[in-house]
Amino acid sequence: MVELKTAVINKPPEVNVIIGQSHFIKTVEDLHETLIQAASGIKFGLAFCEASGPCLVRRSGTDEALERLAVEAACSIGAGHVFVVMLGNAFPISVLNQVKMVAEVCTVYCASANPVRVVVACEDEGRGLLGVIDGASPKGVENEEQKRERQALLRRLGYKV
Repeated sequence: MVELKTAVINKPPEVNVIIGQSHFIKTVEDLHETLIQAASGIKFGLAFCEASGPCLVRRSGTDEALERLAVEAACSIGAGHVFVVMLGNAFPISVLNQVKMVAEVCTVYCASANPVRVVVACEDEGRGLLGVIDGASPKGVENEEQKRERQALLRRLGYKV
């Protein structure tokens, strides 16, 4: 019998989260090194759910509070080989491609500052991450003024010229 549960990812609104799945304990060190190289001075916490042997939540990071948040989220999800990265002073867009290029990374489920809930399938022998609920549902379609505002915002942030 499989039971579906929702794991709420607790984090402050200014913290971004990346949730993915990997296949090897080496992921912890490789993701740590990748994040350090991707953004100078980055603050992050990282947790990884080991899927065999002692089945521990492995952890690393450059910020204790973010590391605690990542561990809490990973424990809440509790699915094998899932990793959680909490970013403090960086945006996922600055590190996401590098994270996806880590050899052990199989999937990235989300990269978001929004409220995130994780859909988890639970059975007697383990758990599996089925997907995420990222933010809220759309409330309409942008009009021309809102389109111009979106385009202007991207240029103010330096993402477009």
